[in-house]
Amino acid sequence: MVVLYGIKNCDTVKKARVWLDANGIDYQFHDYRIDGLTSELLQRFSSELDWSAMLNRSSTSWRQLSQEQQADLTESKALQLMLEIPTLIKRPILDTGSKLMLGFKADTYQALFK
Repeated sequence: MVVLYGIKNCDTVKKARVWLDANGIDYQFHDYRIDGLTSELLQRFSSELDWSAMLNRSSTSWRQLSQEQQADLTESKALQLMLEIPTLIKRPILDTGSKLMLGFKADTYQALFK
């Protein structure tokens, strides 16, 4: 089963959901705020995706962090921040069952679901 991870009011997540629906892709939507987020899930993501790419440094949530929180980031520290503040995770993350994909681009999704 294909799973799309994100937050329902995120514009990029909305675009991905519209694309999946329009292309008849059956998927489950996992909203971090409603369905939760575990350290195990984040570890799984970071084992396949680069944790630094997962960290959305252009988000409002990132800008609201203190300089101390932003400084000296390690994978462990970044994942802990993402666990505490899921809006720090770049969205969406698409899990096809065999591959994880970060972000949304229609042409990339098209190639993936060929």
